[in-house]
Amino acid sequence: MTSDDQQAGQSQHQLTGYKAPAVHKTFQLLRTVANSQQSLGIVELAQRLGYSKSTTHGLVHALLREGVLAQGPGARKLFLGPTIAELLFSNWHQEKVNELAQPVLNDIRDNINETVILGVRIRNRVLIIASAEAFDSLKISVPVGSTIPLLGGAVGKAFLAGENSELVSNMIHKYGLRPFTPRSITDTAEFLAELSRVRESGYAVDIEEYLPGIRAVAVALNNRRGLPTALWVVGMSVNMDMDKIRKIADLAKEKVGQLRLTLDEGY
Repeated sequence: MTSDDQQAGQSQHQLTGYKAPAVHKTFQLLRTVANSQQSLGIVELAQRLGYSKSTTHGLVHALLREGVLAQGPGARKLFLGPTIAELLFSNWHQEKVNELAQPVLNDIRDNINETVILGVRIRNRVLIIASAEAFDSLKISVPVGSTIPLLGGAVGKAFLAGENSELVSNMIHKYGLRPFTPRSITDTAEFLAELSRVRESGYAVDIEEYLPGIRAVAVALNNRRGLPTALWVVGMSVNMDMDKIRKIADLAKEKVGQLRLTLDEGY
């Protein structure tokens, strides 16, 4: 056996033999925060994980210092921090994607004067990676790096329309259909029927289902490279009647085809 073989064997033994309990606990903590439908405090987090309060406190504060976790108002509730997105997109060429996508987002915005957003699916969340905001003072603003639940609004429908019904039903069973507003779809059969309409039309619509007074239109890119990506347009309900929604949908489908080719061939 050569020295290289011996070193490789030792490395493999180290990988399989050492369990790194602190790393395991850290990832369990992050998964719990990411999968929770409600923001958690340290005490709640410790209870869910079965860790001691001191262990949970130490892990949380180490992750806060690194920006992997963030705290809400009052420093009580925990969320995933910006470092997660930074690490992800350092490997996915975010700057290149934004460089290629931004002119398309701007073009749609200039045609309809509503906010246009680009996001990627990461399990049961959608991460916003680029936007072009409407020019009006009364507009929808969305910070890049923020996330929204997959099972909420038009963009989630656009992504899930590409999944089979069994997988979607399993996701609904696990996470539930939350009543974000009185117009939210909370019945599984109705939600699956809505996804069927999205598949037929090629676009998804949200009529105040996720946020009161807000409407949205979303189209999935169905891109071959990178994370699953979708484009959507959001605006005030008073500015987005059904005629305008259909116009936005036609324009978005046209531009998404161009953007898909650009992203698949451009990086």
